[in-house]
Amino acid sequence: MKPDKHRPTVGIFKFASCDGCQLTLLDCEDDLLAVAGAVDIRYFPEASRNIGKGPFDIAFVEGSITTHHDADRIQQIRRQARILIALGACATAGGIQALRNWHDSGEYVRQVYAKPDYISTLKTSTPVAEHVPIDYELRGCPVQKTHFLEIVCALLTGRRPQLPSASLCIECKRKGNTCLLVASSEPCLGPATQAGCGAICPAMGRACYGCFGPHENANAPALAKRFREDGMSEPDLQRAFRTYNAWAWQFRKASEEVET
Repeated sequence: MKPDKHRPTVGIFKFASCDGCQLTLLDCEDDLLAVAGAVDIRYFPEASRNIGKGPFDIAFVEGSITTHHDADRIQQIRRQARILIALGACATAGGIQALRNWHDSGEYVRQVYAKPDYISTLKTSTPVAEHVPIDYELRGCPVQKTHFLEIVCALLTGRRPQLPSASLCIECKRKGNTCLLVASSEPCLGPATQAGCGAICPAMGRACYGCFGPHENANAPALAKRFREDGMSEPDLQRAFRTYNAWAWQFRKASEEVET
């Protein structure tokens, strides 16, 4: 089947990640079939052995940049893509693997691999935006499939995507959840975390752990101060901000202030 020149071309690329965000896209099922009918998916190794070449109208990138090869490859993808979208916590904030950024990654390599001389890696795990300009971010670990469908539909119809930007507390209020931070002094990251998951954890009585990363006006240091006042230890406070979005600057600032 020849590519349809009237359909936007799409590529979905993977870097250092667990593949969870790409699997979420596949979980769109019938909706994904509709999307596939509206675009020309030329590159998606997770879903097809048919590998096409760019240029691409839209490129989705999952994963953080962790090797010299990654750094070169993301530059190549950016040159081929009209619109570049970072997909998930690894691509937008370095992912859980960014925890190595505060330590000697070379020492980790020496401890894990029998022949570390064969391993070539950067000292840090960083988001895509630290290497090339991006056009949009889809947050989450993993992303929400409704957000993926929203951004694709918006780009196809020439409108601005309607994605969450407020704090998770908004979603808790809409659901009528009891505030865990106020009512029971649970260390909930909701006030500093971007909405988008539907407040799944607070709805089940578990404090938010920030899988969607900080919202744009997040005051993470103020939230850290509240955690201290509620009796959280310094090591636990640091761990609270160093999970899936540890390298996002708002969370990073809060965790590094603990060290000073």
